[in-house]
Amino acid sequence: MKTHPFLLVFFCAAAFAQSGWETATALPSVDFSALTPAQRAAALKVLRSEKCTCGCDMTLAQCRIEDPRCAVSRKLASFVVKEAASGKNAAAIRAALVKFENAPEMLLEDTAVPISIAGDPMRGPANAKITIVEFSDFQCPFCAAAVPQVKAILERYPKNVRLVFKQYPLETHSQAEMAAEAALAAQAQGKFWEMHDKLYANFRLINRARVMLWAAQIGMDTNRLKADLDSHKYAQRIAMESRQGDDAGVEGTPTFYIDGKRLNATFDVATVAPLIDQALKR
Repeated sequence: MKTHPFLLVFFCAAAFAQSGWETATALPSVDFSALTPAQRAAALKVLRSEKCTCGCDMTLAQCRIEDPRCAVSRKLASFVVKEAASGKNAAAIRAALVKFENAPEMLLEDTAVPISIAGDPMRGPANAKITIVEFSDFQCPFCAAAVPQVKAILERYPKNVRLVFKQYPLETHSQAEMAAEAALAAQAQGKFWEMHDKLYANFRLINRARVMLWAAQIGMDTNRLKADLDSHKYAQRIAMESRQGDDAGVEGTPTFYIDGKRLNATFDVATVAPLIDQALKR
């Protein structure tokens, strides 16, 4: 029987967690093999004290053990090991880590992944120099919080940035799939962004009755919407976009890709604008 990858990650994390991150001398996907005992001790001291910047509020060691899929803690931990291997003590490693946490090579994945955007809803000019792809869930509070930040970026770069929206409803959100279907039905009626804004403005209140009410408010043909929801007309497309997210490495919502490179940070203007400025200079 094939074991699901998530279960492998869970069992691995559970095995490491038994010893406790405060005392563990081995961490998932962290290679200490090239370090001397003194270098290893310096690296572990930093990993046990410095916070991961993914937003989890855990130390790097704790995040590696409790959330081994986290790309942020994995990349930061690798940096710490590299700095330790160069002979730096814990204080010097910490100083270098602070600089690295805000470096573009930390905030964006090294390699761009191909993501098809054919037929997806888009904001911004089609010939924009920078494309941001968002995988999102209409019931996700973090996705809702990102909406004004995304709009601010689009307003800041009206000619150079476009946003492409992808459906990635989570199973833990009972109305997310229906909301995604409604959004795609709205797209077919030329009302995607109006529905998008309604859903996120009321993400805690989403149910079918309210979606029908919001559809009427934005001028949709509600009979057509009802038929689309009843038939689950867009279910296959949602499943396809979710698979695209899985293939691209999406692990939660919202996940953003800037020209195909995953953003390993919270999407906000202060974080994203410098990355766009740098990309435009290139």
